[in-house]
Amino acid sequence: MSGRRYAASVAVIIAALFAFACSSGVDDPVSQPTNTISAAPKPRTGQEIFASTCAACHGVNGEGQPNWHIPNEDGSLPAPPLNGDGHTWHHGDGLLYRIVSEGGGFLEVPSIPSFKSRMPAFGDQLSHDELVAVITYLKTLWVGKTSQGLSIVESQALVSENDPFPASGE
Repeated sequence: MSGRRYAASVAVIIAALFAFACSSGVDDPVSQPTNTISAAPKPRTGQEIFASTCAACHGVNGEGQPNWHIPNEDGSLPAPPLNGDGHTWHHGDGLLYRIVSEGGGFLEVPSIPSFKSRMPAFGDQLSHDELVAVITYLKTLWVGKTSQGLSIVESQALVSENDPFPASGE
């Protein structure tokens, strides 16, 4: 075999190998490995949950609706402030958890016929950890606020000692 024919044959073989290597199915989605590991979604923060779930009624900064303590025509109360300017901090963690999870309707009792709530239940939409995260976030809105000279964060913590968050799964 002459040198030219040999070189041409080698060039053809190299080109064929190159073509084969480039078309070995790496870009073919059918032959892609199916055991790739995808990262678990990052849990939402309490602030993110508040922004997407609570802010529409309670305000972006938890300021509540105007005249939140004056009943609407149907007797329900507007959404109260959650930023420490209302009464939310008076409640223990357990009650706050129930309100967010079950909605305000469970607070409507015959002994207080004037109280009506439009607070929806979020227990079917939020996990236990998300409920705790959003309530924990609310508490950051109370930092530095006082009532009658006492820190509302510290006061609420004392109330919560006797009314803690429920354990997961309760």
